[in-house]
Amino acid sequence: MSNIAMTTAAEPDGAPRIAVLDIMRGIAILGILFMNINDMGASLYASFDAFRHLGWSATDQAAWWLREVLANGTARCLLEMLFGAGMVILTDRAAAKASGWAIMRRYYVRNLILFAFGLIHVFILLWPGDILHTYGIAALVAFLFRRLRPRWLILIGLSLSMLMLTLGGYFGYYQGQQTRAQVAAIEAKKADGAALSATEKKTLEKDAKAKAERAKERAKSAANVAKEDAARSSGGTFMTWAAMQWHVFLDLQSQFLEILFVWEASSVMLIGAALYKLGVLQGRRSRKFYVWLTAICYAVGVTLRIAGGLAQLDPPGSGPHFAPVAYEVARLTMTLGHVGLINLLVATATGQTLLRPFVAAGRTALSIYIAQTLICLWVLYPPFMLGLYGKMTWGPLMVTAFVIDAFLLVGANWWAKRYDIAPVEWAWRSLIEGRALPWRKRPRATAAPGGDPDFA
Repeated sequence: MSNIAMTTAAEPDGAPRIAVLDIMRGIAILGILFMNINDMGASLYASFDAFRHLGWSATDQAAWWLREVLANGTARCLLEMLFGAGMVILTDRAAAKASGWAIMRRYYVRNLILFAFGLIHVFILLWPGDILHTYGIAALVAFLFRRLRPRWLILIGLSLSMLMLTLGGYFGYYQGQQTRAQVAAIEAKKADGAALSATEKKTLEKDAKAKAERAKERAKSAANVAKEDAARSSGGTFMTWAAMQWHVFLDLQSQFLEILFVWEASSVMLIGAALYKLGVLQGRRSRKFYVWLTAICYAVGVTLRIAGGLAQLDPPGSGPHFAPVAYEVARLTMTLGHVGLINLLVATATGQTLLRPFVAAGRTALSIYIAQTLICLWVLYPPFMLGLYGKMTWGPLMVTAFVIDAFLLVGANWWAKRYDIAPVEWAWRSLIEGRALPWRKRPRATAAPGGDPDFA
């Protein structure tokens, strides 16, 4: 592959970096805004099962489909893979200087600080969809498996991911479909005037109770959306805005969703660690390998994404659908397709020209992530500033995300030309090092591939 795949740049503490990993990180962190901006500029509760609440014109549908097929979960998945790669890079470098316990202590301190940054992001910057605190916890779990061989990391990571698929598939889809078929047969029998057995009557009663419970949940969801709209719209205040953001986060925590988020992130971190050890992420495999990886993964991922998207268009309460079952496989395959495509592009002169600006975005990823929150939740959408909450549908939201990302990409390249490290990265890394790191550019010595990557 191309030399850009192993081009390095030294950090203020002397740690080198791998350019293609920075490119992926930059693309991922900019891409994540396309997944977050609808929850920042409109109801987060609506994202779960009322996405039409954000508008459903032809333009909105096109924007939703592009987001659903290309981006849904893939930016987060790519960041998780890169986090796993970063774990290998960091611990391998540290192993030459310290013992196992010292490595563990340093890595745990690093991620506990990241966890604290995540809580600040939630409770002070008011973003309930924060991923930093989740990654901080998930990294502590993934670290315990870091020394395993790639095949074991992949086996464990895929097993954890597929366990979610298996449980979700059985309890969320197959069992529901089976119940629907049984109920339809019993109702047909009843319509023909045949006597029902006690078991059949009990099945109908159980189904009626389940339908009533689902209707109750839909009503609760609609009420949550209405309350969120009232608290966060132009008629609200700073306190109603802040209180609702805190409420959403605590409500999600009360449903134990954090366990699933950590499970998901740690399993993909293990896969990412394996892919780095195998040289897949950093472009060390052949062009033929990346062609096949891209083609196969996109074929599977796009097919599952389209099937899942069509299933989500079924009317609410129409029964279990395919989307949750296919989600994790589609997310992983689409992300691997992106990995393959990026590595194919960096092997060409045109691709290098197109992707080179994302190196700076990858090196300032944590600051970009926080900047996205500040722009959206403290300028564009809150009632105490521009008050645009609820005034954009899917199409304008995606265009807004593109404009913000373009601005941040230009800003990242401006910053990287003048400074060694971005502001939030500086705060995080300085706390880890126990000293204030330098900011400005300085002469560098050539370093070997590896590195202490930020936000990975």
